[in-house]
Amino acid sequence: MTQKNQAIFEQIKGGLIVSCQALPDEPLHGSYIMSRMAYAAMLGGAVGIRANTIPDITEIKKTVDLPIIGIIKEVYENSNVYITPTMKEIDALVECGVEIIASDATDSEKRPRPDGKCLDEFFKEVREKYPDQLFMADCSNYEEAIHAAEIGFDFIGTTMNGYTEYTKGVTLPNIDLMTRLVKECEKPVIAEGGIWLPDQLRAALDAGVHSAVIGGAITRPLEITRRFVAAIK
Repeated sequence: MTQKNQAIFEQIKGGLIVSCQALPDEPLHGSYIMSRMAYAAMLGGAVGIRANTIPDITEIKKTVDLPIIGIIKEVYENSNVYITPTMKEIDALVECGVEIIASDATDSEKRPRPDGKCLDEFFKEVREKYPDQLFMADCSNYEEAIHAAEIGFDFIGTTMNGYTEYTKGVTLPNIDLMTRLVKECEKPVIAEGGIWLPDQLRAALDAGVHSAVIGGAITRPLEITRRFVAAIK
């Protein structure tokens, strides 16, 4: 591992990564707004930022000096895989200079990829092209996480747990899955998905994860407001 990559590992260890994303149909959509969200997260003590799209990442990098987990959400007609699904998105994120690139690492037989390749073929090409880039696998279950570690992803995320057809209905955050992966996966685990409360974040870190990502509970006021309103109805 390069000295730079080792420094990134250490910088995010034991800390909170804040996901700053807003899709076109959301009220806070806009690169400037996301850059201010990221800046606020940095001031609040975040150790990293997860962000979507080249414009957002470019704007965030102007004001935030933290490692960025970059993704590009791209929907293709023939696939349900949309988080950095092809080499086209990988190339763009490398060019943008993100420290870590996250990509969907779910089961290719259950969720075919848009380029028609299985995950192993796709990631082999990616790793050969960018040997020194850090990559995070967005997985939905234990088997996918173990496999992603085996084929060379640097970080293993629980990002997709509860969001694939075969994991819907699980209780989030899935501390049991995190705990098992910490014990049995050879790569650092990044907790992501369903962390809404400080106690849940503490539980994830106590389980031994390398770091944790929180998005909606911090950067999506529409969802936050709905949760409070639902409590008083």
